[in-house]
Amino acid sequence: MATPRKAGIPLGVMKVLDPRQLKPDSMETERILTVLDETIVKLEITRLIPQITGSLERYARMLGPEITSTLLEHQKLSMEIQHLLTSPGDEKSMRALEQCLKCSLRNILRLFLANPLLYHGLKYEVRVRQSPADVFVKAFMEFRDFTLERLLTTPDEEKEKIQLMKDISLQVEKNTETISALQGELAGVIQTRDEEVSRKDKTIENLKTNMEDLAKNCKADIRLIMKEGEKQKKEDEEASQDRCARLKQDIQHLGTQFNALVLEHRASELVLRKEKCKAEKEIQKWVQKYDTDMTEKQVLVLSALLSHKTTYEEVQAVYNEEKEQLSLLMEKHAMLLQEYTQIEEERRMLKEKEEEAAREEARRNDAATCIQAFWKGYLVRSIYKSKLKKGKGKGKGKK
Repeated sequence: MATPRKAGIPLGVMKVLDPRQLKPDSMETERILTVLDETIVKLEITRLIPQITGSLERYARMLGPEITSTLLEHQKLSMEIQHLLTSPGDEKSMRALEQCLKCSLRNILRLFLANPLLYHGLKYEVRVRQSPADVFVKAFMEFRDFTLERLLTTPDEEKEKIQLMKDISLQVEKNTETISALQGELAGVIQTRDEEVSRKDKTIENLKTNMEDLAKNCKADIRLIMKEGEKQKKEDEEASQDRCARLKQDIQHLGTQFNALVLEHRASELVLRKEKCKAEKEIQKWVQKYDTDMTEKQVLVLSALLSHKTTYEEVQAVYNEEKEQLSLLMEKHAMLLQEYTQIEEERRMLKEKEEEAAREEARRNDAATCIQAFWKGYLVRSIYKSKLKKGKGKGKGKK
């Protein structure tokens, strides 16, 4: 069996999916697509059968005797079923005829699918009229494309597609609103244009009528226009001369005002210059006074500094002398401090020796006390033992 043709993929799916992914990636997907494509081919062949059976004599040579006889038998079964549908009959006969019609249709499809070249030739040869079957075939092709899209779309891609479709929907809504607004504007513009065209058409018609009337009374109108033009020309010339005279008067008046303003501004400028010179002289006077005051103060300060300089030298001499005495006292203090430290160290060592001797004496006294106590105890115990022995000897003698 020849491989059936692939149904066309919608342009929207091609934009959403990567073209490299629009290929079956598993055996199950290929099988599903093969079944769907075969079904589409069968639907298209079924759609062609009524047109072919209506003109069998025309296509008999192309179809061959086997397919022609099968189509004739199928046509007879169709006519019988139509006859039974128009007149009530036996339901069993109706079912039997329907079963025979299904078998005949399967046999026709098998013969056409066995010869794909014949199917493609008839597809471009037979002119099929529009029928409800076309809607079904188109819907099934869309179902095939939708199935392919779902088989090749991962969950992440599905989410991205849903988001993309939402964005597209929002964009479509915005575009629809914009288009509606533009259509409204376009309708208004068209209406305005139509009104303008209608008005211009009326104007053109009126102009044509006037031109016809003008052609009839052209000479009289030209003479009248010439007279009116000359009259208007004279009036315009007189009006222009009057206007020029008025403009000259206005120019002279404005020139007079300009000269008066110039003189006024020059006078005010002269006053301002005098005030400026006066202010500059006043500033110069104050600057000179400031310089004189500062010079006098500097002289006073220098004299004071000279008087203080002698006092400073005397104080500096006393300070240097006291400084030398202080350095001598510091040297003596350092020597005395060293001697004092040495004496203190000797006292500390003597005190430590005395304390060590006292501690040694106390240890000796404690040791002597312990020895004496031990010795006294020993003597007491010796005396007590001897008395005990004597007492025991006396007791034995009495017995």
